[in-house]
Amino acid sequence: MDCILGIDLGTSGTKTVLFDTKGITLASHTVEYPLYQPNNGWAEQDPEDWWQAVKETVRAVLQTAGIDANSVRGVGLSGQMHGLVMLDGYGNVLRRAILWCDGRTQKQCDEITKTVGREKLIAITANPALPGFTAGKILWVREQEPEIYEKCRHILLPKDFIRYKLTGEFATEVSDASGMNLLDVPNRRWSGEVLSALDIDPAVLGTMYESVDVTGTVTKSAAEATGLAAGTPVVGGAGDNAAAAIGTGVVETGRAFTTIGTSGVIFAHSDKVTIDPRGRVHSFCSAVPGAWTVMSCTLAAGLSLQWFRNNFCGAEKETAAGMGIDPYELMTAAAAKSPVGANRLIYLPYLMGERSPLLDSDARGAFLGLSAMHTKRDLTRAVLEGVTYSQRQCLDVFREMGVPIGQMMACGGGAASPFWRQMLADVYGCPVQTVTSREGPALGAAILAGVGAGIWKSVGEGCEAVIRLNSAQEPDIAAGAAYEPFYRLYCSLYPALAQPFHTLAAL
Repeated sequence: MDCILGIDLGTSGTKTVLFDTKGITLASHTVEYPLYQPNNGWAEQDPEDWWQAVKETVRAVLQTAGIDANSVRGVGLSGQMHGLVMLDGYGNVLRRAILWCDGRTQKQCDEITKTVGREKLIAITANPALPGFTAGKILWVREQEPEIYEKCRHILLPKDFIRYKLTGEFATEVSDASGMNLLDVPNRRWSGEVLSALDIDPAVLGTMYESVDVTGTVTKSAAEATGLAAGTPVVGGAGDNAAAAIGTGVVETGRAFTTIGTSGVIFAHSDKVTIDPRGRVHSFCSAVPGAWTVMSCTLAAGLSLQWFRNNFCGAEKETAAGMGIDPYELMTAAAAKSPVGANRLIYLPYLMGERSPLLDSDARGAFLGLSAMHTKRDLTRAVLEGVTYSQRQCLDVFREMGVPIGQMMACGGGAASPFWRQMLADVYGCPVQTVTSREGPALGAAILAGVGAGIWKSVGEGCEAVIRLNSAQEPDIAAGAAYEPFYRLYCSLYPALAQPFHTLAAL
């Protein structure tokens, strides 16, 4: 039986999923790893932890499924975007990777904007210089850790480090590279102009591919480490959200999805380059060859609920463990007993600063309206609503740009909650739908692998072969009207608090 493998390197852990060519999950395994925060607003991980997780998860799915490794036709990679992985000339990791949610590089981003010019930078890379993106991280290491920068011979994105460990190749692909502030997005190639202006040697960057291209094959040593067969093709793959788009069938204009994972994302397909001149949302190359996407990213969506769970919901975690269920089920069930508006309590989900649409690394989380009457269920609902409002604010930017959205899918951990999906539908004012598979980016990566291996002729054909949809949750018009004044108030809060956030950051 022919199989395809999707490896999704996330922020909290790596999930590897083995599929048959009908998209049926044969085996899935996840391994978590730590996140290091040595300073407020910093976020790092050890790339070797990722590789250990990949080795363990690949071996686990092959063993669980009882599949001969030679049956795996191809491997697709998906991963957290923007992270900076630096290797020396021998392929050794020089420092922990600086992640997408790290906010330390505002000074370097200001330098990039000044050096290249804001309008030119957006015209070439389709995005402003942002602390989450990779270019600012490169400059930060060059300025703050020159001894490490001097040794650096290869710069990779997180999933591309796994590609290197599997194939020995230093390569990337257009969807993930779009989030580096170094790619000429309209022309799908490294920007010589930007690299020259920033004095970054193009030789340190990987060879550029499309997402369905075969970028290398599994080496003998990687085969021994993972259990895969030597010579198995490894395709370009995609950044996590571009892969999720493939895994949810968002491969045509008019289709979009919302992901509530660690971050929150709205992602829409486009057959042309559409750029917001204010840089509030991102324009990237699609994993579909010859297409592009428009994408927003809020930094602490599911992370907000995880933070609340870890710090305030010990009883729910203990009870859920005894019941054999996810503690989030108990939390959302309690939140449902609080009314729309959480008894006049609003949460700002800026735990890691904020990207879309605020572009402010100094923004921080807050509860507004907290009083002695509020209970834990109110606070939980306020967190859910605040994250939902943050997504709606981004969706309004898409609508302002004229990006058509006729079908909204939902994926990520938050999409598993019917309560949260209904909230999204009510606040968005449009139906929200899920796919039957919950594997999202891993499925998307596997579809790309199937195209690269010749199982399907195109991404669209692969999606048609494996993706099946659940019934849509329709918006409740009355609930939507009830949310609206709270949403409008939410939108007014950041402008009022921006200066206090900056002052707090400087103390």
